[in-house]
Amino acid sequence: CEILITPLPLYHIYAFTFHCMAMMLIGNHNILISNPRDLPAMVKELSKWKFSGFVGLNTLFVALCNNEGFRKLDFSALKVTLSGGMALQLAAAERWKAVTGCAICEGYGMTETSPVATVNPIQNIQIGTIGIPVPSTLCKIVDDAGVEQPMGEIGELCVKGPQVMKGYWQRQEATDEILDSEGWLKTGDIALIQPDGYMRIVDRKKDMILVSGFNVYPNELEDVLTTLPGVLQCAAIGVPDEKSGEAIKIFIVAKPGVTLTKEQVMEHMRANVTGYKVPRSVEFRDALPTTNVGKILRRELRDEELKKLKAKNAA
Repeated sequence: CEILITPLPLYHIYAFTFHCMAMMLIGNHNILISNPRDLPAMVKELSKWKFSGFVGLNTLFVALCNNEGFRKLDFSALKVTLSGGMALQLAAAERWKAVTGCAICEGYGMTETSPVATVNPIQNIQIGTIGIPVPSTLCKIVDDAGVEQPMGEIGELCVKGPQVMKGYWQRQEATDEILDSEGWLKTGDIALIQPDGYMRIVDRKKDMILVSGFNVYPNELEDVLTTLPGVLQCAAIGVPDEKSGEAIKIFIVAKPGVTLTKEQVMEHMRANVTGYKVPRSVEFRDALPTTNVGKILRRELRDEELKKLKAKNAA
């Protein structure tokens, strides 16, 4: 049987359907990591097993690859690594492959698609994409008016298939906002479909930053930031600005023992993105707010900034 690492709580839709149901049903062995934030304990547990499968998300891959004990583990049995829950950054994917010898296979889903809608075929992984629709699943890209867009155009990703929910329990109004009469689910994610059928997530629609009429997507900025040596974690958000509508602010957690300056960060960004995508401000932190599975919460960062702005205006 296969030995799979399960660093996700079993009540999470991903672990519940993949690990707790599918993998157990076909007789595989799941190793539940009850607290993946405790890296020393996790690495100690991993050292006991010749695991063949690993499921995680970007922040966990980064943290593990920066752990000396993890880098010393035996990965000879590792055949597949699956990523979901948040955007997989190129730097994280490349580092994981270098450390473990196993490429990361990224997929896409949400609780409402219980849990997967697209995935990269193991035999033909395209890093930076979420792959192709799983069997019996349809995907399309629509503009703000709901008009389907041609391949290569950016818009909101919509999904239709047997795994799509019937609706929110006793919340008809919320259901009608996200699910149309034909069964198409509006995901709230901005994406595009490549000519070869593989799809790319650009960002969450609600996370998009509007700078002087230009759309700026945090995922792009964060991808660039992670290529700056010394950056462990980062997040980009939009904050209210009188001149440009919104201004870009980035938050950075530096690797242990590394000192970064605002000047270094700004120089890196100016060299790698166009002018209107260069952040206005930089804040260094010891940690960023995350969900229970490690997904960075941009919403909490935006709320904090809005509270600061309100307090400043009140004063």
